[in-house]
Amino acid sequence: MIVDQLGRQFSNLRISLTAACNYACTYCVPDGKRLLAADAELNAEEMIRIVRLLIAAGGISKVRITGGEPLLSPKFDEILPAVMQLGLKDVSVTTNGQLVPRKADLIINSGLRRINVSLDTLDADKFRSIARSGDLATVLKGIELLRNAGLKIKINMVPMRHKNEDQILPLLDYCLQRGIELRFIELMNMGHLQHSALHDTQFFSMQEILDLISSRHTFARADAPFDSTAARFEIPGDGFFGIIANESEPFCRTCTRLRVSSNGFLYGCLSNSKSYDLREVLRLPEALALAKLQQRLHSALRDKQTVSFRGEVTVMKFIGG
Repeated sequence: MIVDQLGRQFSNLRISLTAACNYACTYCVPDGKRLLAADAELNAEEMIRIVRLLIAAGGISKVRITGGEPLLSPKFDEILPAVMQLGLKDVSVTTNGQLVPRKADLIINSGLRRINVSLDTLDADKFRSIARSGDLATVLKGIELLRNAGLKIKINMVPMRHKNEDQILPLLDYCLQRGIELRFIELMNMGHLQHSALHDTQFFSMQEILDLISSRHTFARADAPFDSTAARFEIPGDGFFGIIANESEPFCRTCTRLRVSSNGFLYGCLSNSKSYDLREVLRLPEALALAKLQQRLHSALRDKQTVSFRGEVTVMKFIGG
């Protein structure tokens, strides 16, 4: 078991199938530039082997399939069913939902029970302004298809001042009416927003979110898993919501997350751009690959912050959402 001085160990893997995305969200990329596939992205067989190795070498028990936009990758159709057969405690997918109607049968038939959909507004004009692509009605259709099939859905929203803070209550009510847990994510000091005036201007804090919700709902703090990134709240009789408050209420001291980029680099921390090349590991026989990977994992665990997120130039979409 690989454990650091704070008792942290890796158990949650985020694996990015592709760096490409069919959106160009304002908080993710500058100037409306869509993210493209990275050079030398791993193929499906290589990615599945990495997951198997990380289960054996690092004790990974949960896997989230991410991007870019994972449903955009041709590898998704092969990787999702394969990962579902690995006996993991939990498998989930994060998507912007645009391609869900096309992939709904595959997702449902794979046995996946949990999915996160990124959705920042219920207003079609604001949707196009933030995502700079896509169609809101198609995303909402996909959510209903999965909900009717019995999948547990979480919706991720990034509230931004002067952009979509007026959508916090409408989106919360939409989710409560459908038994969906809404997760608000504080704007992250990453990529082109790192130490920028735009980040400071648009940042909408956990307390501001709670103040706004309290104008309509009564809620109380709820229990959450030890290594949860979200503070959870219950609206009695109606449901739950959460806030991933990376600035207001940091969760670094209990973080168990590990990320693998689509081109085969291992990242131990979102707030540290240091990475470790796994492509050479893939060329080794099993025993040597496991030994080499454990060395990489020890190093990656040392890269984690001990107190709070400091910001990083790395774009999250490149390294597993």
